[in-house]
Amino acid sequence: MSKRARLLNVWLRQTEKRFLDRAKDPATLRRHMERTARVFFRAPRGVEFNTISLGLAQIPAERVTALSVVGGIGGGPMILYLHGGGYLFGSPRTHRALVAHLAVRTGLLAVLPRYRLGPEHPFPAAPDDALAAYYAVMDHPGGIILGGDSAGGGLALALLAQICALGLRQPLGTFCFSPLTDLTFSGASFSANAKADPLLPAHRAIEMAQMYLQGAVATDPRASPIFADFTGAGPVWMTAATTEILLDDAERMADHLMMQGIDVTCVIEPNLPHVWPLFHGLIPEASQTLAELTGWITSLSRL
Repeated sequence: MSKRARLLNVWLRQTEKRFLDRAKDPATLRRHMERTARVFFRAPRGVEFNTISLGLAQIPAERVTALSVVGGIGGGPMILYLHGGGYLFGSPRTHRALVAHLAVRTGLLAVLPRYRLGPEHPFPAAPDDALAAYYAVMDHPGGIILGGDSAGGGLALALLAQICALGLRQPLGTFCFSPLTDLTFSGASFSANAKADPLLPAHRAIEMAQMYLQGAVATDPRASPIFADFTGAGPVWMTAATTEILLDDAERMADHLMMQGIDVTCVIEPNLPHVWPLFHGLIPEASQTLAELTGWITSLSRL
């Protein structure tokens, strides 16, 4: 663990975790994350961002294009990335810098849907929008690679299960940073790591899930993909940190997938914050993880 990562953990614990613990409503969380993203999450040079709409449902989205590889986009896969934020906050703008780094590293086009958020649009609005976005792009000539982080990682896995159930064209692979896969919060790490997690306050996660579900059953596979059937799915890559409250969400998800015959890569790193690749440029571990993921994505695009 680098000195920068240790300092980041201290800063997150003293500032962001306390803020998340006190924030009273989703609007406050949304404004805060948008401001934080503008200050800390910087896209690399040579990237173009365009607002687009996806499919008949007209799902708003942001397209991320690395200008240095415009000529080679047509034959390669497309990354469809679902942002995190507990299903209540976050947007393509808060995560486009992270995805831009992936676009530059992989040389691939990326699209970030703006799926509907709770509590204004409770479950199943988010998985419905994710599925509509996939219908809009699934015939991309080079294929699709699904991705997401935190709640967006869980949403990507839930989408993968829906793709399997509906018999749709499979994505080449699916990757997740610190995915939220179990809205029943039954993993042991949810309580065991409550103090150790430098970013997420456990009790607020439960409150946010209730605001999102609004009475829906938490074991619905579209809400908690830990309960989904993935028969026939392609490879999955995921990562989490040992001190996260969502550690078991990743590890149990990996076990669940492997029991169904899915090719899984699960990378567990020590003492890093939730979705640490967001902190590219701040900690070396973020760049290392993005490099490892890039290698995995590149191997898929060559299949």
